[in-house]
Amino acid sequence: MKILMIGDICGRAGRQTAGHFIPLLKKRYKIDVVIANGENAAGGTGITEPIYSDLLSIGIDVITSGNHVWDKKEIFSFIDSADRLIRPANYPPGTPGQGHHLFKMNGITLAIINLAGRTFMPPVDCPFRTIDTLLEHLRDQADAFIIDFHAEATSEKMALAWHLDGKISCLAGTHTHIQTADERLLPAGTAYITDVGMVGPWNSILGVDKDLVIQKFVTGLPVKFSLAHGPNIFNALLIDIDEFSKKGTSILRINEQINA
Repeated sequence: MKILMIGDICGRAGRQTAGHFIPLLKKRYKIDVVIANGENAAGGTGITEPIYSDLLSIGIDVITSGNHVWDKKEIFSFIDSADRLIRPANYPPGTPGQGHHLFKMNGITLAIINLAGRTFMPPVDCPFRTIDTLLEHLRDQADAFIIDFHAEATSEKMALAWHLDGKISCLAGTHTHIQTADERLLPAGTAYITDVGMVGPWNSILGVDKDLVIQKFVTGLPVKFSLAHGPNIFNALLIDIDEFSKKGTSILRINEQINA
């Protein structure tokens, strides 16, 4: 089974870039499942219902998120019915939305799980204890497990991957918008990368107009951010999972560019 995991999609430019590359990559690699982080898909922060539908229409099967999923207040009116949009599972009980999605493909049930980190991030429940409980709960419902770990600290991402090595098929980090070059198969068969990266403006700072970010650093004053323009980058991860052992067998980091 081939799975494409796409980094944080930033705004309209990110959606258009994803829409350009997804069909090409599906054809090139014969991809079975497409997962993308959409928490920045609406103008660079948050997600709306029309944009949720738009992301599904361009070939994304499951949309993960993170701490910015709540930034557009209309999220509360549709997240409970958006069955292919998930938020971090380690938010407290009673939080709207779902923390995982069961996706069936070719006789295999894939559990796609979203988690948020705690280091340098807004407070949430422990991702380690949450995933241990969730894996036990889903053990009889799913054949393979994929995790989008939306976290800041590289050490926290790596620690969770090692903690879960052999228990899940893949752990891919998101949130920093910077693709890391440490993709690997851990010894017990878990595919891992610290951060998948982003989809959106390349000549930017994490997708934002670089001059605005520099202004904030130089002056120390609040600045209203807006997304940059120009060439766009497409960051993703292609994982091949053995359909019998459910372990990762190959991992390929994808870094493409396209003019705006």
